[in-house]
Amino acid sequence: MFAHAFAYKQWADQRTLQAIATLDATLQSATMGFVCQQLNHMLIVEELFRARLLGLPAPHAATNSAQLPELAELERRLLASDAWFASHVASLTPASAAEVIRFVFADGLAGSMSREEILFHILNHGTYHRGAIGHALEQAGAQRPADTYTLYIHAAEPQRRWA
Repeated sequence: MFAHAFAYKQWADQRTLQAIATLDATLQSATMGFVCQQLNHMLIVEELFRARLLGLPAPHAATNSAQLPELAELERRLLASDAWFASHVASLTPASAAEVIRFVFADGLAGSMSREEILFHILNHGTYHRGAIGHALEQAGAQRPADTYTLYIHAAEPQRRWA
């Protein structure tokens, strides 16, 4: 199921990026700033958890940054993150999925989660922030991307639309 879920995440992230691209960065600068902040936070969390899954040091000291990267940089990182997680779940075994990892959150508190709990968190966290971005796009008069799993699965597997 994780392979399907992360394929869905890639699809939904791409639809979100396409919708963001319709914003006028000058006329809708406040919306663009919010969108970039949401993407930046989403990516930092993904990068923190990727490091935890790999047993590497935390690449960020917090879940936000003082400087927001440009949209092009955020898009590049998001596509790379999506590709990494899709590859990671493809090689996951049931035993490794259940492995518990101990780590320190960015706020300094200790935590532990199984690999599959981390993966679920990444999926859930991304959905939450794409929803916030979608709402901001809608408020700015842009098209909110339809990104539900049911829409994805029927686009990915059109044979499921039986007559």
